Amino acid sequence: MPLPRLFTRLLLIYALLCVIAGIVLAEISLHLHKRPLEDTTDIHQHIAQLFHAPIKDVSITTPDAAILRAWFIQPPNSNGRSVILLHGITDNRIGMSGYADMFLNHGYAVLLPDSREHGESGGNIATYGIRERYDVAQWAQWLRQRIPGCTYLLGESMGAEIGLQATAVTPQLCAAAVESPYSTFRTISYERLGRGSHTSPFFWKTLARPILEVAIFYTRIRYGIYLPNASPLAAVQQSTVPTLLIAGTADQNIPMHHAQELEAACPTHCVLWIVPGAGHGGASTIAYDEFNYRILNWFQSHNKTP
Repeated sequence: MPLPRLFTRLLLIYALLCVIAGIVLAEISLHLHKRPLEDTTDIHQHIAQLFHAPIKDVSITTPDAAILRAWFIQPPNSNGRSVILLHGITDNRIGMSGYADMFLNHGYAVLLPDSREHGESGGNIATYGIRERYDVAQWAQWLRQRIPGCTYLLGESMGAEIGLQATAVTPQLCAAAVESPYSTFRTISYERLGRGSHTSPFFWKTLARPILEVAIFYTRIRYGIYLPNASPLAAVQQSTVPTLLIAGTADQNIPMHHAQELEAACPTHCVLWIVPGAGHGGASTIAYDEFNYRILNWFQSHNKTP
């Protein structure tokens, strides 16, 4: 076979494989495994016994008709403020329930939502903050109708990047704290795909990049979602919400350079806390007392309702 024909055939095969792989990648990324809420009796009993408050099942319906579900806890000694706790990818509200004690002990009402396409919430796809940012804004409005004081936000991993994007469309937030956030969709995609395929980010920026571009194009055409718009970096540049960024030096999932890039993009209202030895979402494990102190102090120092 002549060399030009062989090259053309190989190029066509490569293009076909990229298209197939891109479509598969898009569908896997948008339709995530939903972790169900398991037996929550212990959590309900713990909150009732320790804080004498019930866990209420609440929900909202978004403009695109997704029903989002959450737990709402209001302690008897309410300080008139509230906090939204946002979980990570393929997790649900239970994953953030351990932080509820810290806030309930200080009189904060706590909202623990399942992100769309997670837990018991609806929504046909996960959009990494593109739609979720407005879900958070709607939850914040729901809270403000019940709790008149400041509304705050604490998010981890996917909850961190959703939370950062939400600050740009939820100016009524008094402050936010996020752990293990990424900066831009493309950067984290190169890194995640490189690690998951045992190759490298450089491989996905070059030879395998058409796969990611096909996935982005396919998602835009089929679902109307342009995934690079899931950009915490762009959001913090637009936002004025005081934000505490938390990153661990041992985080291999979302390396701390993402948080450093975010801090550089919002020097007027962002502060970075780097936790030596902390892995992904591990700051509270490595430095439990300091984690609680920094979060509570950050919120307390920003207590004027916008």
